[in-house]
Amino acid sequence: MLEILLFALVMMYSPGPVNMLSLFSGVSHYGWQTLRFCGGVALAMCTLFLLVGYIGGAMVTPVMQGVTASLGGLYIAYLALKLLIASYRPQQAANANHDMTFASGLIMQLTNPKAMIVVLPVVTVQFPNAHIEGINVFWVSVLLGLMAGGAPASYFLAGKQLKQLVLKPSVMSWVQRLMAFLMLLLAGQFLWDGVGLMTAII
Repeated sequence: MLEILLFALVMMYSPGPVNMLSLFSGVSHYGWQTLRFCGGVALAMCTLFLLVGYIGGAMVTPVMQGVTASLGGLYIAYLALKLLIASYRPQQAANANHDMTFASGLIMQLTNPKAMIVVLPVVTVQFPNAHIEGINVFWVSVLLGLMAGGAPASYFLAGKQLKQLVLKPSVMSWVQRLMAFLMLLLAGQFLWDGVGLMTAII
C-alpha cells in the first residue's frame, strides 16, 4: 500500500497542466473558487481509478487514450486562448477565474494523458500485488482521488504566496500571457500524443 501512495504522490504532485494552471491561478489573484476546480480533479481521478479498477485496464485501448488526449489538448488550447485574450483586456482578466470551475477540473483531468499514466500501473500492477480487491478498490480509489485533488490545491496555495511579488497590473498581464503560452505548449503535446496513440496501430 505504501508503494502505491508514494508512486501516486510523486506522479500527481509533479508539474503538469492541472497543477501549473492552479499555480498561476494563485499568482493571478484568482479567488478561492479555484478549490472547486481541485474538487473536479479529485472526482476525475477517483472515477478513473474505479473504472479501471473494476472494469480492467484491458478496456483502455491506445485509441481510446489517443482520443481523450486529443480532446484534452483542444480543451486546454481553448482555455489558453481565452486567458491570452483576457490578458489584453483588463476588464475581462478579473473574470478569467470563471474557467476554474468544478466541471473544468473534471474534464481536464479525465482527458489528461498523465492521469492514465498514474492509473494504469497502479491498478494493473500495484493493486493486485497489494491484494486490493472488492470494496477495497473503492476506498483506495477515494483516497487516491483526494490525493489528486490535493495536488492542484497545494500549487494554488503556493501561487497565492508568490502573488506578493507580482502586484502590478502590467506584470499580472504578462503572467497571464506566460500561463497561456505554457498551456498552448501543453495542448500541443496532448494533441501530438493523442495522434501518436491513435496511429500507432495503423
